[in-house]
Amino acid sequence: MKDGTGIGASVRRREDRRFLTGRGRYVADLERPGMLHACFHRSPHAHARLLELDLAPALAMPGVVAVFDGAALQADGILSIPTGWKVTGTDGRPMAEPPHPPLVLDRARHVGEPVAVVIARDARQARDAAERLNPVWEILPAVTDSAAALAPSAPPLFDDVPGNLCCDWSIGDAASVEAAFARAQHVTRLSLVNNRLVPHPMEPRAALAEHDPGTGQTILHTTSQNPHTVRSTLANFVLRMPESLLRVISPDVGGGFGTKIFLYPEETVLTWAARRLGTAVRWVGDRSEAFLTDVQGRDHRTVAELALDEDGRFIGLRVDTLANLGAYLSGAGAGIPTYYYAPLLAGVYRTPAIHCRVRLAFTNTVQVDAYRGAGRPEATYVLERLVDQAARETGRDRVALRRLNFIRPEDFPYCTPLGLEYDIGDHGACLDAALAASGFDGFEERRREAAARGKLRGLGLSTYVEIAGATPSRVAGQQGARGGRAESAQVRVHPGGDVTVFSGAHSHGQGHETVFAQIVSERLGVSIDHVQVVQGDTAQVPFGRGTAASRSLVVGGSAILRALEKVVTKGRHIAAHLMEASEADLVFEEGRFAVAGTDRAISFQEVARAAYTLHDYPAELEPGLDETAFYEPANWTFPSGCHIAEVEVDPEVGEVALVAVTAVDDVGNVINPMIVDGQIHGGLAQGIGQALLEELSFDKAGQPLAASLQDYCLPRAGDVPSYTVVMCPTSSPGNAFGAKGCAEVGSVGLPPAIINAVLDALCPLGVTAIEMPVTSQKVWQAINKAFLPG
Repeated sequence: MKDGTGIGASVRRREDRRFLTGRGRYVADLERPGMLHACFHRSPHAHARLLELDLAPALAMPGVVAVFDGAALQADGILSIPTGWKVTGTDGRPMAEPPHPPLVLDRARHVGEPVAVVIARDARQARDAAERLNPVWEILPAVTDSAAALAPSAPPLFDDVPGNLCCDWSIGDAASVEAAFARAQHVTRLSLVNNRLVPHPMEPRAALAEHDPGTGQTILHTTSQNPHTVRSTLANFVLRMPESLLRVISPDVGGGFGTKIFLYPEETVLTWAARRLGTAVRWVGDRSEAFLTDVQGRDHRTVAELALDEDGRFIGLRVDTLANLGAYLSGAGAGIPTYYYAPLLAGVYRTPAIHCRVRLAFTNTVQVDAYRGAGRPEATYVLERLVDQAARETGRDRVALRRLNFIRPEDFPYCTPLGLEYDIGDHGACLDAALAASGFDGFEERRREAAARGKLRGLGLSTYVEIAGATPSRVAGQQGARGGRAESAQVRVHPGGDVTVFSGAHSHGQGHETVFAQIVSERLGVSIDHVQVVQGDTAQVPFGRGTAASRSLVVGGSAILRALEKVVTKGRHIAAHLMEASEADLVFEEGRFAVAGTDRAISFQEVARAAYTLHDYPAELEPGLDETAFYEPANWTFPSGCHIAEVEVDPEVGEVALVAVTAVDDVGNVINPMIVDGQIHGGLAQGIGQALLEELSFDKAGQPLAASLQDYCLPRAGDVPSYTVVMCPTSSPGNAFGAKGCAEVGSVGLPPAIINAVLDALCPLGVTAIEMPVTSQKVWQAINKAFLPG
């Protein structure tokens, strides 16, 4: 675009104007006449049998309108919230899929599980009444660790799930891997823990359900990344009501990171209660509730082995992972530690034989599901820790070892032994750019300078590949996904030439309203000020899969572009009629249909006006200029890159200071560089959090040891250095933009680089292993253990 607002321009985010001036539209801001307020009474126990629940004390409290327990929902036929992914075990048997009641029926299986809901005239009355409930419990033994949950002596969570095992799943050729290890010159073996994380979007979850008895329609306003899936699941599988009578609206959503993709008990109960009471009911969760209810991330225990030949080439990889699912199956709970994790273990390397076994365990904890990166950070962490350790054990240069085993540019498209087909990439170029940008050649001098100050300096790197966008729906179905992966868009051109885009993707901070308007501006030649983007409303958007897995531009943007092409095709027909020219002679550029080789032209706005005034219009053409398109992805896209971290460790107290981060990423072609930089910055911050600060652990009774930000350490400004971010793009052939997805690369590539840097600093002291998060206490203990092994 000549005005500098099209593809490739760093246009400021249009949506920020309302956010920065306090005019955002969040669920907690919504008010309805006569609206009631809900508060949930939650289980204080990780595992307990519900013996008695007397609702009378809460019902007697001032302002209370109703109190419902699980028995009330069960009597109305509301039994279970389904999962959206069903995987099959190595033995051919489907995974165990126990029911997930919205409110406890017989047994609570994690701290914070909702037991009853109190509905009152204001939020304080509801909270006071909920505190009056005093269920009688039989406390049962709890288990929070996946390895302990699968032990023969573990307490069972479900009577019909033997050994708490949801599924024993595997991928790859075990025989080929065994043969590779039999001829290996060297084998590196590591035991690793990928720590459990608590997502912390700016806005806690909230829901407001309202019911109109006259029309029978129910509207659910909710903090969801995926409103169409919430509607479909809630209407068709939980409430069993006509989908046409349920409208789901997700207004402004303040962050998601994966935790707001899924249907939750609170949304289910509120929608049911609003229909039951014939009025509006709102619930707004607080930060402590989020610790006890929102899906959490990671929580893997892995043993991994890498086989090398005499030249240092990787010839085999064997991985055995225990994945903690929590107490119930969330929407993609079984899909994340299987199909989103294991196939990425090939990484950027030409390893010919790979096998991965994953055992999925139920535990007395909140469900574990998608969190920024969703399986890809776990895979990258395993692989990049192994590669650094192999270099250390064999005395090889860690950079040269990676370069020796890289998939080369001429190898693309490259089929991995785990079934993925990488489309394009240049891992050597990313590595070279990262080494240059980080000042790698001067590191040893910086190490010596730090030593003179009594500090240990270390540098770590991580070369990664991840998947973004979506796999074809047919493949997703074969893998066990219960929904498709296509996306829709509707482009509505108004009589004056202004454009409204209805997108099935949904923003929770990514800048869709700006980027999608830039696409329209570039293709139609209209100013972005004349483009409106609508999303998050099932009554306005025809269909959508929401936003997850960095799919918004790759899939959602491609649907918009396809609809725009339909608009241009129809506009060309109208323009040819108006100018009495052949369609074949028309070109469309900068918002004008022109006859090639002449000065005859007509503006897009004139064509739009003709489509509605109809005074001179092709008789064979339907009036209007409104097009809908669906886009079905042909393959994932594969962002990749190299992240380098530099740390200083104070050996006296174990303090780790992250002094530099260099991120070189291939996210394909970029629509808005400023927004991409922001997305990468956010992912890097969350990667820093996992590596150095964040972890949720539990005591022996299953109580979480953090329930607020006083107990759980998120990165602050002082924990985050100034990043060096460099783009090293290769254009993806899988979509018209050549884009690959950018939002999750920071959380994928950086954690292993940080841990490798810490170990690089500590290795001279004899420390060769340390787990995330690398706290001062862990470092101090590791140093002392190395000096005093007895």
